[in-house]
Order: sequence, then C-alpha cells, then structure tokens
Amino acid sequence: MAEPIQRDFLDSAVLGKLMGLPLNSRQPMLGSVSGRHRSPIKGSALEFAQYRKYVPGDDTRRLDWRTWGRTDRYYIKEFEADTNLRLCFIIDTSGSMAYEHEGKTRLDYARSMAGTLAYLASQQGDAVGLYSGMSGDQNSAHQEIPAKRGPLHLRVLLDQIGRIEAHGETQLIGAIHEAAEKISQRALIVIVSDLLFDLAPLQEAFQHLRFRKHDVTLFHLLDREEIDFDFDRPTRFVDLEGGPSLLADPSLIQKKYREAVSQYLETVDRIVNQSAIDYHRTFLDEPYDEVLARFLTGRNPKTARSAR
Repeated sequence: MAEPIQRDFLDSAVLGKLMGLPLNSRQPMLGSVSGRHRSPIKGSALEFAQYRKYVPGDDTRRLDWRTWGRTDRYYIKEFEADTNLRLCFIIDTSGSMAYEHEGKTRLDYARSMAGTLAYLASQQGDAVGLYSGMSGDQNSAHQEIPAKRGPLHLRVLLDQIGRIEAHGETQLIGAIHEAAEKISQRALIVIVSDLLFDLAPLQEAFQHLRFRKHDVTLFHLLDREEIDFDFDRPTRFVDLEGGPSLLADPSLIQKKYREAVSQYLETVDRIVNQSAIDYHRTFLDEPYDEVLARFLTGRNPKTARSAR
C-alpha cells in the first residue's frame, strides 16, 4: 500500500475562513444529485423559471390556475432544477512549476489552491476530480481521477495532489484535450499553470473544453521577478525543464525581455478573452486564500449583482 501523504498544503485556518463562501458555476450544470447549482433541466425546485403551454400528459398539479383565470388558457409553471457540481482540476506539472518563491514552489502554491477548493466543493456535496502529469513516472502522460463525491474519494484525490511532482516539459495541452474528451457531463474545470510554453495550441485546447460546455477557470501563476526583471548584476538563468542555462548581463537584455513579456501577456489576454475563460493572473507573493476568496466571491450571484 502507498504511504499516506502529509497534506501540509491544507491549512485549517484558511479552510475555516473560506467555508462560508459557496463555490458556484457560471452556467447550469447537469447531474443526478440535488444540490445548489442550476441545471438546464426543468424540474420542480423552488426557483421559478418560466411558463409554458400545457400539453396532454403534463402534471396537472403544476397548472397555474391564476393564469388560466386571466387568459382562459392552460399554462404550466416550470422551475430551475438544482444539481451537483463536478469540479475537475488540471494541474501543470512541468519543470518550471518547481520554480521557488520564498522557499515554496509554484507547484506548492497550486497544491494549496487545488486542495482547498476540492475540500470546499466536497463539503457542499459536489464531485471532484483531477487531471495532471504523473509523478515519478516519465512514461505515463497523465494522471486521471474521475470526479466523484464522498469523503473517501476526497482523501484519494488529496493524496494524489500531494504526490504530483514537477519535472520535464509541459503536458498541459494534452491533459486539457484528454479531460475534454473524458469528462462527459458539464463541469467546472480549474486549470493551474504558469503557461511558460508555446501558446499557439492553447486556444484550441480551451475551445475544446468550451465546445463540451464546460465552465473553465485558469489560475495563471507568475512571479513578479519574471515580469519586472529587476536584476542588477550578471545572472545565470536556469531552464527548469531541461534546457541549457544562460549567463547574461540583465542590463543588456532588460528592454528586449520586457517587450517580450508584454507581448506574451497580451497574447494570453487575447486567448482567454476569445475563449471566454475565467482568467486569474496570480502572483506567488499573494496569499492564496485571498486569491481564492476573490474567486469565490466573484462567482456568487448575490455579491456579483451588488458589485455591479
């Protein structure tokens, strides 16, 4: 049997702080379990959806007699059915996710975000799943844990989040396409990555998820040094994905570097906007609980309406 994983990426104080914030989908979900999320299937829940004309075979208990009294026509009241959410994570496990900031790697940050959201979703009765690179096995492309409900499944998923490691070139694009093909019902897909790879195939991958009617969120993990490039002395830059290292004088390349970064970020913005992705540019010096609080609050219909 595999040894139990120390889940130091979960913080009980953070879980307690975020427990009162529900995790909502931006679009109706499909499922067989009654829950808090809207479904495109009309049912008999409490929230009114619309009227439609009566047809033979409809449940006469749902006839609106007041409308009949006003119009002399039979109408059925339809309601939005509630259902459970499927929350699936796609975590980038490329070598660049091993980049460290103040003693913690980018992958550590991703673990904390994914583990916390998985716990919160499970506590509100939702199913959780994981798609990522395999840890410790260079020959296996992806780790797949289909979304399920329940405390035992949550334990399995959290153990796997604790086991994933950052190494090699990114497998994110393949993991996205695989998830799009294998997740058969609508889900909230949360992608956590640094996006430090060729962005050309990224839009097609996002569109694959959107074609499957998934609600897609991207947490883009960056370090401010990668953006600002405020180095003031010759520095050796190491490729964490196995490429050659480079010794350079920052003063000679700083302008070109910042221009390239600006173009890179503009490309990311264009891709996520055209793909209708819920995008969150996240810096490693930001407490992850604050990032998640903004994410959850922004998805709450009540707070979103009050903000507008």
